Amino acid sequence: MTEGFPGIIGIIDQLERQKAAIERALAALREVDPSVAARAEHAAATPEGPARKRRKRSAAVRKRMALAQKARWAKIKGEIEPPTPPAPEPSKPKRRISAEGMKRIIAATKKRWRLKRAAEKAALVKKVAAKKVAVKKAVVKAPPAKAAKKVAAGRKATVKKAAPASTAPPVETTR
Repeated sequence: MTEGFPGIIGIIDQLERQKAAIERALAALREVDPSVAARAEHAAATPEGPARKRRKRSAAVRKRMALAQKARWAKIKGEIEPPTPPAPEPSKPKRRISAEGMKRIIAATKKRWRLKRAAEKAALVKKVAAKKVAVKKAVVKAPPAKAAKKVAAGRKATVKKAAPASTAPPVETTR
């Protein structure tokens, strides 16, 4: 077989000599620093990167996969009849809600919404009433004490200014 390729034997010999030379160089380097050798061996022993988690399949899925694979092989080999999977249990018919039940559900939902809206409206009315009472109380309140004193002091000052003019003796005029 190698008769047609005389150069291949020479190439193989040359690669083996290079391999031997590389191994001798590695051995010499390991003798110089043994810690490097330990790290290199550890790196070679550990796999490339972290292993990925495998996805788990249920027993039913694995069974279906096995049956499908057997069927494919049977078809390829030309067997007469591939193994057929067991018939699944008939599923229960879907349950339907009656018209009467649907009407009851609709009525209950409408009632619930009606009550909710009424409660919101009552809360709003109560809030508005509380606001009106607060406004009335603010109007009825007396002014603060300091403001009342200032107003009273201002009135007295105006009275004093006007008083000297009115207490002065009237000027008599003769004609």
